Amino acid sequence: MAKVSMINRELKRQKLVKKFSKRRSALKEIVKNRELSMEERFKAQIGLAKLPPNSSPTRLHSRCKVTGRPKAFYRKLKMSRIALRDLASRGEIPGMVKSSW
Repeated sequence: MAKVSMINRELKRQKLVKKFSKRRSALKEIVKNRELSMEERFKAQIGLAKLPPNSSPTRLHSRCKVTGRPKAFYRKLKMSRIALRDLASRGEIPGMVKSSW
């Protein structure tokens, strides 16, 4: 099980990303627009720099919904390989059988 503080930190980042997504995308559009003057684009770039660093979507890290483990994460199932194997061994995932030979 992952530390509760790390899980909470990730949740805080998700909230920040959601909160600042519209403002961030608007500023990025201004920065990319070549028709605007350099001063306007530079102000938009400064505005981007003033946003909280954790509001950037690249700061997000996928975590297992069952254990909170950050590594060996299956996106489609939203869980780690260890949690997946454990649930499959107990027969709690329909149609999935743990192989043994």
